[in-house]
Amino acid sequence: MSGYGITDVPTIELEEDEQNLLTSLGADATQSALMAEAIILTDEWDGVLGPGSKIAAHRGAGAFHRAFSVLLFDSQKRLLLQRRASDKVTFPDVWANSCCSHPLHSDEEMDETDYIGSKRAAVRKLEQELGIRPEQVPLDSFHFITKMRYSARMNEIWIEREVDHILVIQADVDLNPNPNEISEVKWVTRDELEAMLVDEDENAGVIAPWFRCIAALVMNEEWWQAVGDSEALERLVDGQIHDMGDVSHMLPDAQGANLMTSLAEIKPLVEARIERALTHTSHPRLSGAMMHLVEGGGKRLRACMPWMVAKAVGDTHAGLLDVGAAIETIHNFTLVHDDIMDDDDTRRGRNAVHIEYDLPTAINAGDAMLAIAFEAMAVAEGIEHAMLPFLVKRIGRMVRRVSEGQQLDIDFETMDSVSEEQYIEMITGKTAVMFLTCAEIGAYLSGADEETVQCMHDWGLAVGLCFQLMDDLIDALSDSETLGKPCGSDVAQGKRTLMVIHALRQPDSDAKATLLSVLGKGDAASQDEIDAGLKALADLGSIQYARERAEAYHSKAHECLNQLPDGPALRALRELTDFQLARIS
Repeated sequence: MSGYGITDVPTIELEEDEQNLLTSLGADATQSALMAEAIILTDEWDGVLGPGSKIAAHRGAGAFHRAFSVLLFDSQKRLLLQRRASDKVTFPDVWANSCCSHPLHSDEEMDETDYIGSKRAAVRKLEQELGIRPEQVPLDSFHFITKMRYSARMNEIWIEREVDHILVIQADVDLNPNPNEISEVKWVTRDELEAMLVDEDENAGVIAPWFRCIAALVMNEEWWQAVGDSEALERLVDGQIHDMGDVSHMLPDAQGANLMTSLAEIKPLVEARIERALTHTSHPRLSGAMMHLVEGGGKRLRACMPWMVAKAVGDTHAGLLDVGAAIETIHNFTLVHDDIMDDDDTRRGRNAVHIEYDLPTAINAGDAMLAIAFEAMAVAEGIEHAMLPFLVKRIGRMVRRVSEGQQLDIDFETMDSVSEEQYIEMITGKTAVMFLTCAEIGAYLSGADEETVQCMHDWGLAVGLCFQLMDDLIDALSDSETLGKPCGSDVAQGKRTLMVIHALRQPDSDAKATLLSVLGKGDAASQDEIDAGLKALADLGSIQYARERAEAYHSKAHECLNQLPDGPALRALRELTDFQLARIS
């Protein structure tokens, strides 16, 4: 398959919006054709999932796909570098390794025997990009060394998410660079490459994030010494997939994605871990009960927070996804038991677990989910054993605080009065502690210093408290269709929200009497009565009071983010901070 022309490659017809996007960005016909190539979508471990167009794999949240990176050395052991053309749709003008592209979804380039598929793709692209004749780079001259997994976002539109096959070859070649692909080439010694990595000059072109990872974190002095020695190169093969996490910060002008795109990047990876953990049992009924709420969907904000926080303050790695999955599993365990304690029949538009299955199975499933979460965390990828005491202590504290918050909520039902301080303590346990734990752990696992870890703890606490106060307000201010349940249901159920606590502190009045007449009336309350109760909350100033408290926590959260250095990941954290507030603004 090496050497075939661009019109012969397997392609996927682009959607109209994809074609319009390329046109709006000024992509020429050649670059547009390249974006229709059918490449190989993979999981994180390089398992083939199927074909996907190059544009779909690189647009928005993107998708993991197979790639290759060629390190071409000449007989003087100089490494060939290329500078990507300014016409390239993704990562234009950056300096990269000799050749980097994608094997195509074809029988020839999907052949995994001795990585021959990636080697064939390398020969094809070396000819297309650099004009190197295939006979100058025979397949048996390529040496597969290792794999690398990384993500790198260029801007809101484009991202690289690759499992990269790294290939080494030594050959003296004739170059005839394709100006549509490459604007410059240069041969560098090890010292010259080191100088480029340390003294990057933006005017001379920045170094591509993936090549910086290879050059600075994967390729060491042994690689340079082994060039030209087949046996030495064979000894370098390590059988690993080096996890680089998200390296967007390595691109000086990288722009971050919005919250929804950021969640879409992480959510499938977390959900795959949750499903793998909860279905790893020989008891299908238990597995079904554990998966029941998970299958009901959800935004997975908590599960994605460790990764998003780590991306903003330090380094990311797969262990953050494992911990996020563990915390989400614990969150769902608390929901299973909450529904039992609150005698709720539905959750997320489907039967509660104790209704769908039975009460003993639901209790057992919740217990198992808690155990599985800790078990999964203990074997998480990339987490050193020395970190486990911190994780166990923090997540153990989280589970205890959630239980204490739930007990307070239960106690409130029989208390004549509930203070504002007691309410804040309750929602700190039931809601905010999960946010602060996700944020604190994300910062800790990223390698951040103690001050930053504490800053993100404080941010998570403020976000969590704002989140719950806004959730209460949304129940009072949204319509039933938006909520998916009758609006004002908290008032009918007699829940002691901050609004109700504030209202009950006010002097007697007609408005207060109206509220008391519907508060806790339950199913017997008509929608007209509930609406009158909600109006009473507004007339008493209680809705405005709760909004002001929520906005104070919202401001506190942004103050915490203001202490962080600017970077592409901050955008998603700021939008997460605004998430609930924006729903009723």
